[in-house]
Amino acid sequence: MKFANTLGLLLVAVLFSNTALADKPTMAVLDFRNQSSAYWWGSNVGRELGGMLTNELASGKKFRMIEREKLASVLGEQDLAASGRVSGSKAAKMGKMVGAQYLVTATVSAFESNVNSTGGGISYKGVSLGGKRKKAYIAVDLRVVDSTTGEIVDTRTVEARSGGMGMSIGLRRNGFGGALANEKKTPAGKAIRAVVAEISGYLECSMVTKGRCLDKYEEKERKRRESLSDGIDLD
Repeated sequence: MKFANTLGLLLVAVLFSNTALADKPTMAVLDFRNQSSAYWWGSNVGRELGGMLTNELASGKKFRMIEREKLASVLGEQDLAASGRVSGSKAAKMGKMVGAQYLVTATVSAFESNVNSTGGGISYKGVSLGGKRKKAYIAVDLRVVDSTTGEIVDTRTVEARSGGMGMSIGLRRNGFGGALANEKKTPAGKAIRAVVAEISGYLECSMVTKGRCLDKYEEKERKRRESLSDGIDLD
């Protein structure tokens, strides 16, 4: 009798887990692209940033994330044009191949910095700098594409800044490695970590939680648009 009860509870738990999993949007993050003059951008940075965002979204447990290895094999077979890299029939075919309901594309559209080292350990464009000021700004143009129809279902420019002694915002899972390893403690690195965390938070709110959580992002978008005429102040 005990065995039957235990088995029944296990079956209920499995069914509940599968139902909860099925209710989560399935998402794949494509490699980031770059349209800025960011000095830290290199040949593998786009893939690293895509992996960082995938890990961050997976740790939030709001989405079912497609493994990057599977996505990479598909990317190798397809000539995508995201940011227009994914559009129309290509997006539909891509979605079917990777099993993702949504495809996320991200383009670094702006990066500015005013970076000075406190101990001579940082160089900017080959020039060693001294002093105490450490500031950086990054903007990422985000798109979410329905893989079935190719329709853009969400778009947003997400910003982040680092300044002073840095930011407390960090990633929930994993950090820098590879081509970005040298930026781990720099203002640029702090801004990058902050913008990835901000993107993750926005997607969770916009696509899953919704409701009142969207208010703060709408306010940020309003301020962003207002600041465009003023430029980015890093002094």
